[in-house]
Amino acid sequence: MSTQTPTVQSWFHAPTFTATHCIIDPETRHCAILDSVLDFDYASGRTKTDFADQIAAYVREQGLTVDWLLESHAHADHLSAAPYLKKLFGGQIAIGEHIQDVQKVFSQVFNDSTMPTDGSPFDHLFKDGETFAIGKLQARVMHTPGHTPACVTYLVGDSAFVGDTLFMPDYGTARCDFPGGDAHVLYQSVHKLYSLPPQTKLYLCHDYMPGGRDPIWQTTVQAEREGNVQLNAQTTEEEFVAFRKKRDATLNMPALILPSVQVNVRAGEMPKPEANGVSYLKLPVNAL
Repeated sequence: MSTQTPTVQSWFHAPTFTATHCIIDPETRHCAILDSVLDFDYASGRTKTDFADQIAAYVREQGLTVDWLLESHAHADHLSAAPYLKKLFGGQIAIGEHIQDVQKVFSQVFNDSTMPTDGSPFDHLFKDGETFAIGKLQARVMHTPGHTPACVTYLVGDSAFVGDTLFMPDYGTARCDFPGGDAHVLYQSVHKLYSLPPQTKLYLCHDYMPGGRDPIWQTTVQAEREGNVQLNAQTTEEEFVAFRKKRDATLNMPALILPSVQVNVRAGEMPKPEANGVSYLKLPVNAL
């Protein structure tokens, strides 16, 4: 399979600070859509597809074939639009195999016996080091836990799609205080990324625009190694863990964590409708 450079088209979902990436094989016009977003209004419980429809319009305009709908992890800040896009274009919804660990934890948090714990309903669970194809592009999966147990990075040609593991150098790294998170493990995962060639392009899942700058979701291994304000090549594990624990203790839970996790561990599907035809999401009190 070819290792040529992918074409990448990205969109920024401002309400959740999320970057969604379309990874395209320029030769075959096959693609993978990574970390898509379903618009969700918490106050009303209503979903919309405005953001996902922008992606759908691009896929149609470019004549792309969708092979994969990838998730870097079970997001806590937005709901996945993968099932909606799959209905439009096909493709397999996939995530790292350790999503099973996340499902088991949150089935207890929500006391929800209907929540799967075996990796279903995802179409495919990637193992660490597994390779797969996007058209003729060869992609490889790197397990990069710490933020969550299931976090993975997708390596495609000269690019790495790192999820929440790293942010832009002026912002830092992911938090580690969610169930299953671990700052020691995140430190090791970041150093896996730092061992990639310095010119490797890193595509991020979020940007929080420190100082009010415009959103940016692409950087390089070298830029992160040299300038990440929380974890650069000189930062010791002890320094990082102490910083992360202190910082995480001051952070509020993401606004959409409770609905997001219940949906995203189900591969973006809502819980099964009840007898009245309505799906319900649970709200645990004083659990997080």
